[in-house]
Amino acid sequence: MSEAGGPVFIGSEIYRGSSYGLRHPLRVPRVSTVMDLARSLGWLPQARYRTAPRAKPAALTLWHDPSYIEALQAAEAGHAAPDTLLSFGLGTLANPVFPEMFRRPATGAGGVILAADLLRDGGCIHVPGGGTHHGMPGRANGFCYLNDPVLGMLVLRRAGVRRIAYVDIDAHHPDGVEHAFAGDPDALLISVHEEGRWPFTGALEDDGGGNCFNLPVPRGFNDSEMRTALDDLILPRLGAFQPEALILQCGADALEEDPLSRLSLSNNAHFEVVAALKGIAPRLLVLGGGGYNPWSVGRCWTGVWAVLAGHEIPDRLPEAARAVLSGLHWGGGGRPPPAPGMLDTLRDPPREGPVRPEVRERLRRLAAR
Repeated sequence: MSEAGGPVFIGSEIYRGSSYGLRHPLRVPRVSTVMDLARSLGWLPQARYRTAPRAKPAALTLWHDPSYIEALQAAEAGHAAPDTLLSFGLGTLANPVFPEMFRRPATGAGGVILAADLLRDGGCIHVPGGGTHHGMPGRANGFCYLNDPVLGMLVLRRAGVRRIAYVDIDAHHPDGVEHAFAGDPDALLISVHEEGRWPFTGALEDDGGGNCFNLPVPRGFNDSEMRTALDDLILPRLGAFQPEALILQCGADALEEDPLSRLSLSNNAHFEVVAALKGIAPRLLVLGGGGYNPWSVGRCWTGVWAVLAGHEIPDRLPEAARAVLSGLHWGGGGRPPPAPGMLDTLRDPPREGPVRPEVRERLRRLAAR
């Protein structure tokens, strides 16, 4: 369970020194930024921190095909033929070959598996290196070499936790998680994601056999609309389901500054969702996910940890935290520098707006199911 009754943060130094390559959106630092910001604010004492172990291949085959895990290890070692790579979705622009291509996702999965083990008796754990929700049993998919949310849910099941709810507020639909649990009456899957966005799954009519509630939202989706989705979809469905464990995938690519989506949330929307879900189930696991602007993702997930751990987010960051943000960069490309406020604060200005008729209508249709 969470040590001494408080929330636990699971991280790793592997994220500081590894990258998907200079042409990939995941060339930017993310988890290491959260660790550095949280420590600079005094929010990450050693008693609250655990290092993610690297999951062993046998643990990964709880869901992944053994042949795929072997291919992933061989690719990292430089022993896989090009045809073998492509048959497993590896060596592509989205899922490139890079030096830590097995060790890094295996560490993310190991952190989530550790969290699931620690949550047997209850508690709250944040694993920002988790949330790779596109991975499939036998292939890499959408930057995701493994599917740590699925592995975490299966480990919880193995520990006797049956009713598990999975909520996903990433800009992209969690096709891998739905592939694993569609039609499972003891799993509730809720996703709020951008319509018309890769992987082009998660249509409003897609109920996964009855246990999946997919809300595709239009570009420009704002804080007011997310609050309405929380009040009209997420909280009522969770209340009716009464989960024994709740997993929240807190992808930061739905924020306005992210280059891979066209949604307009501030990080206040993420903080509100986290705060609302804290008391829903005796076990809460909060994961990272998408997020490709180094400033917005680092600030968002640090604020998520503040909400979970009960820290007040300051109006202005101390110098040590500002230095962390000032030291970030895109790692190449022609992206613009961050707005000055993103270097001085964690909390975005609110991005409220009208709740558009199409959002209300989709929520009404989901409520009628």
